[in-house]
Amino acid sequence: MNAKKMDKLATGVLYTIAAIIVAILASLILFILVRGLPHVSWSFLTGKSSSYEAGGGIGIQLYNSLFLLVTTLIISVPLSMGAGIYLAEYAKKGRLTNFIRTCIEILSSLPSVVVGLFGYLIFVVQFEYGFSIISGALALTVFNLPQMTRTVEDSLRTVHHTQREAGLALGLSRWETVLHVVVPEALPGIVTGIVLASGRIFGEAAALIYTAGQSAPALDWSNWNPLSVTSPISPFRQSETLAVHIWKVNSEGTIPDGTLVSAGSAAVLLIFILIFNLSARFIGKKLHEKLTSAT
Repeated sequence: MNAKKMDKLATGVLYTIAAIIVAILASLILFILVRGLPHVSWSFLTGKSSSYEAGGGIGIQLYNSLFLLVTTLIISVPLSMGAGIYLAEYAKKGRLTNFIRTCIEILSSLPSVVVGLFGYLIFVVQFEYGFSIISGALALTVFNLPQMTRTVEDSLRTVHHTQREAGLALGLSRWETVLHVVVPEALPGIVTGIVLASGRIFGEAAALIYTAGQSAPALDWSNWNPLSVTSPISPFRQSETLAVHIWKVNSEGTIPDGTLVSAGSAAVLLIFILIFNLSARFIGKKLHEKLTSAT
């Protein structure tokens, strides 16, 4: 068999593998959506969940997921930006840098349930935050920080060295060059990584079972005291998220229409994750076009 035939054969095999993967993913997405979307309605999205009666909604769980996502990003984005800038712009090759990179690799490979147990022992028990949004957010920060740090570092490293040289030649300090030249140039990749991490945070369940709790107490929407456990903006209250709610409904099985609630919740969760992934590409593309004047 000559080289041309071998090339066609290898190309055909690769296309076949790609088609199989796409077919599996598409069938999985369609199965979840077709099974769950008929149960999704406005009352389902805004209603209160029920532990024993049929017809419950996911309003509080959906709000808890969004609030937990915002809280986690407030904590993790500055930390990942600082760590990524240090590793890309300031860290010199040596034992300390190698040790930091090794720690990042180890953290990025930890299962989420292990991070959840770590969060339970440290944030829930040791720091006495209890089952709360802040405990869940800190655990998710530990879980997502390695990936977000690596995204920031890689995005900064893709900026050509001439950009840095130009900033220094104009009289800017090294920090001003990083802040005003390098970071804006790398912003599309950084934002894309943050949005993708948001989808991962929104769909996480295992780490939150041990930290944020498995119940969704009623909220007093007239109470805006962040220290009150009944306030919707309190980070110190228990917070059953949508992903945890799906796990709880399937594990306990006390709701008569638990299968329908689980299917509808899974469809809503999948739609939000798809939105995060698609918006990451869209936002990254638009930022790149705006900052580089590309069309």
